[in-house]
Parts: sequence; C-alpha cells; structure tokens
Amino acid sequence: MGKHILILISALALGTSSAVAQGHEHEEAKQKYTCVMHPEVVMDHPGTCPKCGMKLVPQKEEKRKSPMKIDNHSMHAMKHGEHEQEAHGEHKMQMSMQSSVDIADPMSRESSGTSWVPDSTPMYGKMFMFGDDMLMLHGAIFPRYTNVSSRRGDDRIDAPNWIMGMYSHPFGESAQLGGRLMMSLDPLTEGGRGYPLLFQTGESWHDQPLHDRQHPHDLFDELSMSLSQKFDYDLSAYIYFGYPGEPALGPPTFMHRPSAMDDPDAPLGHHWQDSTHVTFGVATASLAWRNVKIEGSIFTGREPDEDRYNFDQPDFDSYSGRLSWNPTRNLALQVSYGYIKSPEALEPDLKRHRTTASVIYNLPLGRDSNWSTSFVWGQNNDTGEGKTQSFLVESDYQRGRNTVYFRWEHVEKSGEELVLDSAADTRVFPVGAYTLGYVRDLSHGNGIDIGLGTQFTINNRPDPLDRYYGDDLGYAFEFFLRIRPSLHGHAGHDHSIHAVAGMQK
Repeated sequence: MGKHILILISALALGTSSAVAQGHEHEEAKQKYTCVMHPEVVMDHPGTCPKCGMKLVPQKEEKRKSPMKIDNHSMHAMKHGEHEQEAHGEHKMQMSMQSSVDIADPMSRESSGTSWVPDSTPMYGKMFMFGDDMLMLHGAIFPRYTNVSSRRGDDRIDAPNWIMGMYSHPFGESAQLGGRLMMSLDPLTEGGRGYPLLFQTGESWHDQPLHDRQHPHDLFDELSMSLSQKFDYDLSAYIYFGYPGEPALGPPTFMHRPSAMDDPDAPLGHHWQDSTHVTFGVATASLAWRNVKIEGSIFTGREPDEDRYNFDQPDFDSYSGRLSWNPTRNLALQVSYGYIKSPEALEPDLKRHRTTASVIYNLPLGRDSNWSTSFVWGQNNDTGEGKTQSFLVESDYQRGRNTVYFRWEHVEKSGEELVLDSAADTRVFPVGAYTLGYVRDLSHGNGIDIGLGTQFTINNRPDPLDRYYGDDLGYAFEFFLRIRPSLHGHAGHDHSIHAVAGMQK
C-alpha cells in the first residue's frame, strides 16, 4: 500500500512541475516585442527590427474593453498576412509614428507636400515625443565646389541646403492635426542667380530669365497645416493648407526622393515634373482607401518671385489632381495633371498644362543597406509652344558608409527656354545629362552623418547648340560634403526619443 501511495505522490509531483513549467512557458510566450518605428513588426523574443535596425521594445499588455478592437493599421496588416496588432496596448507608440498629414498613413510613406514614397523608405531624422505629440526634424546641407564646362558654364563654392520640421497632435484615435515648416538658406549660400547647372532653366534674376543655372529656393519653402480623419480601418480623408505649400501635382520633390537624397543637384526636368513644391497658396482635399489616394488642389500658379525672403501674394488661380497607389511596401506610383496659370512673371499670359507620372521602387537590403530607384515623366503643354517632354531615371544604392548613385535625364527645351537668339526661339532642342556619384560617410549612425562625396556629369546636346555652348564635350564635376541626420533608429536617434518621452512621465 505504501508503495502505491509513493508512486501516486511521485506522479502528482511530476504532473504539477510539468504544469508549472508549461505555465511559465505560456507566460513567456505572452511577452511580445515590437519596433517603435514599425509597429507592425512583432516578435516573441528581444532583438532588432529587420526593417530599420532599431532595438525592439516589450509590447505592453493592458486590459481591453473589447479584445477584438484593433486599429487601422492592424486590420490592414491582417489583410496582407502581417502580424496582428492590438489597439490599446500600443496606442501611444503607434500614434507617434503616423504621418503628420494623414493619421491613417505610416510616417515612412510621407514625403514632400502630400505625396507618397514607398512605405519601406528609410527615414533620416531626429524624432522627439511629447506625450502623444510628435516632432520630426530632418534636412541636409551640401558644402561643395562645382565646376561646369562650356561657354555657358561656371565654377564656384556654394552650399545647397534645406531643413524641415513635421509636427502632429492626435485627437483621440481617429483624428489628427499636423503642421510642417521647411526652410532654406539658399538665398544666402546661392545668391540670386543660383548655382551653375548646364541646360537648367526656370525663374528669373534682375528681370532676366535664368539659364544654365538652378534658381535658389526661398527662405520659407513650406508652412502648412493639415487635419485628417479616419472613418474606418481602411478609409481616411484630410485637408491641407500651405502658404507656401505643395499642390497635388507631380512626384515627391527631388530632395525628398530616396533615389535622389545624395545628389546635390536639381534635375534638368525640375520645371516639367516637381517645380510647384514651393507655391504661395495651396489648398488640397484628399480621400484615401487602403493604399489608394485621390487628391485635388487649388493653388497659385505663379512661381516665387526674385525676393526670396518675402511671402508672395496668393491667387488660387490654378488647379490639379493626383492619383497615388502604393501596391506594396516597396512601390509608390502616381499620375497627376495640373493647369498652371501664368507660372513665369516674364510671360504673364502663359498658360501651362502639366501631366506627370512616376514610379518609385525602394528595396531595403538589411539593417543598414538600401536601394532606391525612380522613374519620372513630365510633360508641359504651353500656349504658343505646344508639348515638350522630360524623362528621368535615378538610383541610389547605400550600404553602410558607402553610397553610389546615378541619374539619367532627357528633356526637350525650346530656344526661348534656353535663352538663345530670336531665330532659335521657336525650335525645340533635346538635351540630356548622365551623372554618376559616390559618397563615403566619415561619420555614420552617430546622430549626424557626414559624407565626403564627388560626382561627374556628362551633358549631351544636338549640334545646333554648339554655336552657344562650344564644340567641346559638356561636363561638370564637383566635390562636396553631405551633412544630414542619421538614419532613424540608430543609437543617437533612439536616445533622443526616450530622453524627451521620459520627461513627460
């Protein structure tokens, strides 16, 4: 009898210990880890985010009124086979990482104005949290020496630059107020004439059209606010006002495209594709469903005047519409059309119809590696000149401290646009450029990335332009520093998030 009792006690003890062990395993399995930058990433063990390299943090568990209540992005993620994410436990974290323009968009999708880049786009900036309020700072400056050949070329030392702040304040879980400020010290570093860039055209200086130079940007390039509302897990809307701002026309502006972020120069097709990014007077309304968005804008057609420090008069005499679609995390597509009244002060009667299309593909290749490529097409249909086309392909491959980039362009420009003699005014000339560049980061991932770079450009033109540019090959080279915030999620930035958030506790 005693032997049977001993066997029974041993069996009970073994069963109890097994149950306790399973209970501990169950409790451990409950603990999940997620990324502040990418809340859809959820793992059952500590580590780093596979998308941005940021350290994963424990996912908070709280009592929920309804265990089935999930937020916009969680439902959307489930529909695409991604990890489920519950609303209340992660509310603060998710609210802090939304776009400042539309509460239903991830911040990584946000670009210039109200345009979209792929969701997987890397973000270089400093983020600060004040409770549920978010402030994101980013920008770049390129101190450099540039030398442009041909009779119309020039050489100089300058520093193209910009800085931008994005702020958002949520109203509960479904509404948000956003604000953005973008500034540039180009008026000081570039002067009124801007920097030399062969075949570049657009805007004026001392009442004369600029040619073979890129105009400087205004001191204030964007001062905007937006109000967004999500109605369901896959439906949202917003209104956007900018003075200045950017209407729904064209791709993301060149300095905000991941494929162009390391190139100091503007594209030659800038005034065929994305030149409306500094517009004094913009109002945009948008409706977004899942990964598709339709927008409409009214705005001032006139480009900024020669006084780069003032606020130009808003007229709201032009309009545009844009359809955007991000079919996958790595792809962003858009088509747009706009009517632009009197864009140039020197040609007040000019009316322009602009049509654009673009494809941006971004491919993360690891914790600190990324490859982004863009194709942009733009067409201007001007009164008295007809249709002219522009094409651009650019790519940027970054791996650790090293970046290689290239850009190819083909643009049709009239003799009047290039400021040739009156006999050539009505002719259209195809011009182009091939650029290859390299940047090596001297400081990398420490809060500020400082890269030493160089690039070389070969320009092509038809023979009739030799009369104005000379017989020699057109080329340009430059040496520069590229200074910008480190990739969001690196050690320096991670500290800034927690330091400010900690002060709010």
